[in-house]
Amino acid sequence: MAPRWSRALVTGASSGIGEAFARRLAADGTELVLVARRGARLRALAAGLAPAAVEVVTADLGEPSDLARVEARLADADRPVDLLVNNAGFGTSGPFADLPADREELQVRVNVVAPLRLARAALPGMRERGRGAVVNVASLAAYQPYPYGATYGATKAFLASFSQALHEELRGSGVRVLALCPGFTRTEFQQSAGVGTGPVPDGLWMSADRVAAAGLRALSSGRVLTIPGVVNATAAAVSKVLPAAVTRRVVAVGARRRRAGA
Repeated sequence: MAPRWSRALVTGASSGIGEAFARRLAADGTELVLVARRGARLRALAAGLAPAAVEVVTADLGEPSDLARVEARLADADRPVDLLVNNAGFGTSGPFADLPADREELQVRVNVVAPLRLARAALPGMRERGRGAVVNVASLAAYQPYPYGATYGATKAFLASFSQALHEELRGSGVRVLALCPGFTRTEFQQSAGVGTGPVPDGLWMSADRVAAAGLRALSSGRVLTIPGVVNATAAAVSKVLPAAVTRRVVAVGARRRRAGA
C-alpha cells in the first residue's frame, strides 16, 4: 500500500512529539524532511529511520535566515512536500513581568511567526496540486488564559484559531489543516520551560507517540481540531462552560504548584 503522504516536513523533529511524528511517518513509507536546531540529534534519528529516505535541515526557526531556508525548501516545486507538521516550539514559566523580554519575543517568533510563514510557503503548492495537509501542534493551554505561562498559552491559542480559519479557507481544495492540542506530554518541554511535573498525576500524562498517533488519525478523518486523551478533551469542554475567572484561578494555582515542584 502506498504511503498516505509522499513527503513530510517536520519541525522540532529532534525529540518529543516531532520525533514521534517522524518515526510513525517513516514506518508508513513517507519520505521525510526533518528540521531542528540540533543537527547531531537529527542525523542520529535519520540513521535510525533507515531505509526511509530522510533529508536533514539544521535550522533555528527563531533566526530569520534559517526560517527563510526552510520556507524555500517548502516552496520547492521540484521536491514537493505534501505534509507539513509545525511542531517546533518552546515555553517559558514565571510571572510575565519578571521574564526576559527578548526570550518572550523569541517564543512568539518560534511558536507563531515560524508556523505562519511555513504554512504560507507550503500551502500554495499544496492547493495547486489539490492535495496536502498542515498539522499545527498547539496545546490544551489554548483553551484558557495560562497564568505563569502567559506568552506560551497565547501562542497556542493563536495556532488553534489560525488552523481552524485556514481549514475553512481551504475547504474543497483537497488540502487539510489540523490543530493538534495535547495536554501533559512526556517530552523535554517541561525541563526547558522550567516547569515542574508535580503534582500532576501519572494518569494525566501521555507519551509523545500516543499524541502523534492521535494527530495522524485525526488528520486522516478530516478533523480540524483534536485533543488527545479523554481526560484532556473533558477538561477542554469544562473550560468552555466555567466562568473565565474560575478557569484562570484554577490554572494559576496549578501552575504555581508545578513551579514549586520544579
